[in-house]
Amino acid sequence: MGYRADVHVDGDELHQALADDVRRGLADSPKSLPPKYFYDAVGSALFERITRLPEYYLTRAEHALLDAHAPAILREARPEEIVELGAGSPAKFRRLLAAMNGARARRYVPIDVDGGMLAESARALLRDHPDLDIHAVVGDFERHLDRVPPATGRRLIAFLGSTIGNLAEPARHQLLLGVRRLLDRGDRFLLGMDLVKDGAALHAAYADAEGVTAEFNRNILRVVNRELRANFNPDAFRHEARWNDAASRIEMHLAADQRQTASVKDLDMTVAVEPGETIWTESCHKFTRASAEAMLAEAGLDLLSWHTDGAYALAVGAAR
Repeated sequence: MGYRADVHVDGDELHQALADDVRRGLADSPKSLPPKYFYDAVGSALFERITRLPEYYLTRAEHALLDAHAPAILREARPEEIVELGAGSPAKFRRLLAAMNGARARRYVPIDVDGGMLAESARALLRDHPDLDIHAVVGDFERHLDRVPPATGRRLIAFLGSTIGNLAEPARHQLLLGVRRLLDRGDRFLLGMDLVKDGAALHAAYADAEGVTAEFNRNILRVVNRELRANFNPDAFRHEARWNDAASRIEMHLAADQRQTASVKDLDMTVAVEPGETIWTESCHKFTRASAEAMLAEAGLDLLSWHTDGAYALAVGAAR
């Protein structure tokens, strides 16, 4: 019992990954930056504010669906361990524990690149659940799923928060193939996803009246400035959220109203952004039951149950 961590990324590796992503993304057309770099301490705090905004329904919808359906899901799954991808804070795991109605998973395996957050979360969980075995994986769930320790019993893998929607189709497929390899007979996969709906409602969720999402979007440039000694002026970029109906996704962009030039000293790179040009920072893909079932099937997963309020869904899958 207690806490241990297998570390597969360190500060130098994360810094090099950022450098590679920035060099590639800002030299591309259209320019882009991966959304995982939103989440420094400031970005994480801004996102917590976003989840409480009236326009941003996703977190409230997922919590309500978990409260309503997780007890039945967990009664059927009977997990002895829970693996959580992109764990961050322990809030989602606490919800799953509460839904177990006195039963208890013996082991929790959170996966996240932020080792400090994992250790802090573990301390908080162990204060309330001293008999819990926490075996953290400090790594990128897109690259290190094969480092998840062998199962100790029936396993539930949870991927919540609609994070699946932030991955492009090839990355989603590779991730789900990795999940499939971790599932044995009787194991379950719990996936939270946002659904296709009216474009106006989707746009509002990513362009709130208070402007918190705009600050969250601009923060990615502050991360690049700090980590790579760049001199972007984040306030000179306008936040744009666009609904791409053909691709069933919201796209977040930083748009320049006038020509801007920035240097990225650590990369010996100069970046010119022309008027009207954007830096594409995030795609938030939305699903239907049919598209979700097809996505799972392509990775060798069967959709066992589907729980929705019409706007958001929890899907339970299993290996074929």
